[in-house]
Amino acid sequence: MRINKYIALATGYSRRGADELIADGRVRVNGEVPRAGIQINDLDVVLLDNQPITPPVKTVTIMLNKPPGYIVSRDGQGSQTIYDLLPVEYHELKPVGRLDKYSSGLLLLTNDGQLANELTHPRYAKTKIYEIELNNPLAPLHRQMISEHGIALEDGVSKLPLERLSDGDDTKWRVTMHEGRNRQIRRTFDSLGYHVNQLRRTHFGSYQLGSLAVGKLQVQTGTSN
Repeated sequence: MRINKYIALATGYSRRGADELIADGRVRVNGEVPRAGIQINDLDVVLLDNQPITPPVKTVTIMLNKPPGYIVSRDGQGSQTIYDLLPVEYHELKPVGRLDKYSSGLLLLTNDGQLANELTHPRYAKTKIYEIELNNPLAPLHRQMISEHGIALEDGVSKLPLERLSDGDDTKWRVTMHEGRNRQIRRTFDSLGYHVNQLRRTHFGSYQLGSLAVGKLQVQTGTSN
């Protein structure tokens, strides 16, 4: 990007105004007085009046309703990956958190590092909600163990609030969690002799799957400095 365009985007000056700033000696690039018309890359440090400036970065965040059977990876090693569902222009986006191959539902991808950190760092404790279906009805004692006391797993205790999805059906549950341990829901139920036949994420922080169809995506754009 030409330096006058870079300055204009970062400051609100016109390109002609940016050229005047350069001519007046108020701009430094990597500590040096720049030539008019030089190209600026991502590694360059640009100062105006000794203060660093950067243009706003266009951010892109995608909500994808992931189908089961897709790997959350660029290399599927013979399996289909979520990138097979995305237009090429979104292939540089990174997933926020994971869903295993056989799980489905809300998956976020973004180039917004601040958003990704806020969604995944433990101190923010973002709520994630899943809908699951078990191979057998969940016994009342096991429900109490999971939701009130927690189940000891090799990486710590797993305590998961549970809510029936429909009255009288003890195979389908809504699971709320604030952690992000690998396959935590499946391992919790596996430890008690159940198999999770279906697992679908519906909420992640303020993001909700809503009526988004399986395999489809919604795109949100913004800017950040």
